Amino acid sequence: MIDKNIVTRIVNEWLEGKDYFLVDVTVSPDDKIVVEIDHAEGVWIDDCVELSRYIESKLNREEEDYELEVGSAGIGQPFKVLKQYEIHIGKDVEVQTKDGKKWTGVLTEVTSDNFTIVIQVKVKEEGAKRPKMVEQSVTFTYDEIKYTKYLISFK
Repeated sequence: MIDKNIVTRIVNEWLEGKDYFLVDVTVSPDDKIVVEIDHAEGVWIDDCVELSRYIESKLNREEEDYELEVGSAGIGQPFKVLKQYEIHIGKDVEVQTKDGKKWTGVLTEVTSDNFTIVIQVKVKEEGAKRPKMVEQSVTFTYDEIKYTKYLISFK
């Protein structure tokens, strides 16, 4: 079986000096290799082809036969690495906590320990006839969430 660490090292060699970053590498028991990369401005197919050829040039098909798939982290898919949070600051995201509660808001802050979104909540102030919408910050640690993903809007 092809070693995931070897594939990761090869991908990281190709990524040096580029604005792309590695999201995930998986290698199945039957040697299907899937590499996901991302970029703040999107992933170009030409770069996926270039990375695929680079990986193939470093692996020996005589030793082990494999299937290789190189692509971008899917839009609307849950974030897998911190860099994905960082490039989505200022954008709408959906967060689901492990207890099943969903939150939607604007991602405003990201650290290695947690992240913050700003949500809109209805608040009825004392003496007011109607509630009004106000912004509220909510901070999550990564271990308390099931997923976070970019919210696609067609407005």
